[in-house]
Amino acid sequence: MNILVVTVGKLKEKYLKMGIDEYVKRLGPYAKIDIVEVADEKAPENLSDQEMQLVKKAEGDRILAKIPQDAHVIAMAIEGKLISSEDLAKNLDQLATYGKSKVAFVIGGSLGLSDEVMKRANEKISFGRITYPHQLMKLVLVEQIYRAFRINRGEPYHK
Repeated sequence: MNILVVTVGKLKEKYLKMGIDEYVKRLGPYAKIDIVEVADEKAPENLSDQEMQLVKKAEGDRILAKIPQDAHVIAMAIEGKLISSEDLAKNLDQLATYGKSKVAFVIGGSLGLSDEVMKRANEKISFGRITYPHQLMKLVLVEQIYRAFRINRGEPYHK
């Protein structure tokens, strides 16, 4: 399986980079994973609704440019379907079974994902109703993908 994780913003925190690198390495025997960072749109703190939409659209256009046409797109969205680790494992297993070998996970910037990205998404999932910093979400997502492969192979994983 080919997994693409597209995120907004460059990861700067060394400890998060180290964690992500560790899980990418662990995923090696199970899947090919690429992490692509697109530039975030510079914006002041106080934005009007229209300005927010413009920022999200600019970031969304960058995201969409990185997603292959034949990829199954999963948007990480707080309003998405709440799933468990087992649900994610089952979902990835079903995608592989039915010939969806390219899966793209998308993590938006601080304002979320554009309407265009949400329309492109085949599904929207959530790891909870709390808001994660998008940099931390990248680590959590990669760990959960790794956990999903371990679950699907019946391999032990700490609880």
